[in-house]
Amino acid sequence: MIMPAGNGAADNGAAEKPERRPEILRGQMRIAVRPVHLHGASRPPHRYLFAYFIRIENVGDATAQLFWRHWKIHDARAGDQEVEGKGVVGQLPVLRPGDVHEYNSFCVLEGPRGHMEGFYHFRREDGSVFRAPIPRFALRAPDSGSSASGPVIQA
Repeated sequence: MIMPAGNGAADNGAAEKPERRPEILRGQMRIAVRPVHLHGASRPPHRYLFAYFIRIENVGDATAQLFWRHWKIHDARAGDQEVEGKGVVGQLPVLRPGDVHEYNSFCVLEGPRGHMEGFYHFRREDGSVFRAPIPRFALRAPDSGSSASGPVIQA
């Protein structure tokens, strides 16, 4: 059963870590990402802060709830790490066909270059689960020292 965030979703199992990797389904969710280097919050040469703005659109024909995220983060200086957890920024959004959910978050790198990519896990009303790919996007601090927006990346 799909439960909106704040109505016990964490208690009914919808927000638990997936036991296995669900199938990747393309064409169900359209995910766009716009990264931004935050010069004023960065502290070169070992701390570079990036914000990223995410737009998720349900382009499929079934309602689905985002309940898990899995990120692969590459930092050219510090190496690779994977981060996963329940929902996005404390939310477990339910998207009906045509619905859009937008949020923003951030990432701190030790070096001025890197990238991120990953998957969102969704559960449909019939209980089936699928993964939607988050396209790889570059994190690049400009050499000039000013804040810079990256291009919008879509999957």
